[in-house]
Amino acid sequence: MNIAFIPVRCGSKSIPFKNIKDFCGKPLVYWNLLALENSKNIDKVYVATDCKEIKEVVESFEFKKVKVYDRDAKNANDTASTESVMLEFIDKNSFDDNDLFLLVQATSPLTQTKDFDEALEKLRVEKADSLLTCVRTKRFYWNEDGTPLNYDYQNRPRRQDFDGMLMENGAFYINSIKNIKKDKNRLSAKIAIYEMEEFTSVEIDEEDDWIIKEQLMKKHILKYKKQDIKIKLFLSDVDGTLTDAGMYYGENGEEFKKFNTHDGKGFELLRLSGIKTGIITSENTKIVTNRAKKMKVDYLYQGLEYKGKLDIAKEICKKENISLDEVAYIGDDVNCKELLESVGLKACPNNALDEIKNIPYIIKLSKNGGNGAVREFIEYILE
Repeated sequence: MNIAFIPVRCGSKSIPFKNIKDFCGKPLVYWNLLALENSKNIDKVYVATDCKEIKEVVESFEFKKVKVYDRDAKNANDTASTESVMLEFIDKNSFDDNDLFLLVQATSPLTQTKDFDEALEKLRVEKADSLLTCVRTKRFYWNEDGTPLNYDYQNRPRRQDFDGMLMENGAFYINSIKNIKKDKNRLSAKIAIYEMEEFTSVEIDEEDDWIIKEQLMKKHILKYKKQDIKIKLFLSDVDGTLTDAGMYYGENGEEFKKFNTHDGKGFELLRLSGIKTGIITSENTKIVTNRAKKMKVDYLYQGLEYKGKLDIAKEICKKENISLDEVAYIGDDVNCKELLESVGLKACPNNALDEIKNIPYIIKLSKNGGNGAVREFIEYILE
């Protein structure tokens, strides 16, 4: 069995509550948990924390492999070592000595699923006892006595001809339960090295690290970059997305909905760009029919008595001869979840339910439903 272990605690003097601070739209600890959840080789994931707030955030992700371990206070203070909480956790669980233990650092959010899988394979192929992650740095290092450490300054090499040095990046470590109990260390005996991309070299310890890491995350890791996706169909929910989710009634029982004119203009811009549009909503009202007619949408599905939103989207895709990967959808509530999880590009208003905001790779917009969120998503696509 392969066990992943992420130690996180409340205390952080440089960045308060950094492990659950918003990083590229999600709490920092989310990114490693997502990568581990998607790994074909990781069986269980434990987050060791002394913090109620962190525990609540982690549990809100609803990842199937992830459990929270309540670490002892004595191993959560500023002087406690990571090995101390590792040993505490192992001692309190009945793992097999041959199980592999992955120590994963939340401060390295750029670690991807492939990194975990490839590292485990390298450990097996090299028949090593343990493994650590490194990046290759092509910097020139010197000793304090003025002597060069890793090059000959009289024959200064060009960067492309310089092998550089391997530097520990702290992303994760692998060892067996048996070795950790025996050596009381994250590394033992024959050590293998898994080399990661250079952009993973920065760990988040200070505010400047945070700023740099977010930009690197957006450039190198985040899925669904604009240039990678070709959207041919745009679909939207209604209540809470095209509207503010309010229900308005007149004195005589008339029902009203509040739409946003900027969203309507967005549909026009999509049409001019050759992108088909559609509305899928569980309710069936003439208000929506009139709004859809004014916006000249190509597809309008209301009621959905016998079919879910995903089934409707598949029907439209079949008519248009496209795949779900070529569909963009915006929704805010649980009845949108299945479709959001299936399309190529997904977004939700800022006031969507947490269950929707936690869908992997969803774009969490800055505006609320009915207040321009749909237009914000459309502009993202058209850029």
